[in-house]
Amino acid sequence: MSAPPLGVRDLIDAHYEALYRYAYRLAGNSADAEDLTQDTFSKAISRLSQLRDRDSAKPWLFRILRNAYLHRVRDERRKKIVPLEAIGDLAEEPPEAPPEVDSATLQEALNELDETFRTPLILFYFEDFSYRDIAEQMDLPIGTVMSRLARAKGYLKTKLFAGIGSNSTTKRRVTP
Repeated sequence: MSAPPLGVRDLIDAHYEALYRYAYRLAGNSADAEDLTQDTFSKAISRLSQLRDRDSAKPWLFRILRNAYLHRVRDERRKKIVPLEAIGDLAEEPPEAPPEVDSATLQEALNELDETFRTPLILFYFEDFSYRDIAEQMDLPIGTVMSRLARAKGYLKTKLFAGIGSNSTTKRRVTP
């Protein structure tokens, strides 16, 4: 027996928080995140007949949100690009856990990443998407997703933990 059709209120209740978090990480501020989330639900409601499987609602909504974000970026021409040379390779794992990073500092570092690196990073680390889900979401090969994740992670490690010596005795973690 198939599940009953997904109602609009159920759709919003089930996915609002995750979409807002994703929008916030992409846009970097709450006002744009709220606008993107509302735009996403507005578009989703008008296209609800296109959603055939209620289990695919989350990736469907995330794709709508990402497309809305990309259109907004293109329209505003406010790309913030980090050259590939600046991203570098993955740094070696530190022997100790890195110090804690506050949300604002993390968001600033995320904002500096180009969308092609920021999106897979957010989907993987903040929204628990698999490599396969990200590859489908971004229409990329899985190897490209893995490479972009590695490079983005390397950039964030360099940006957030540069100058931290190995003599640090405080063990903390990054908090999103």
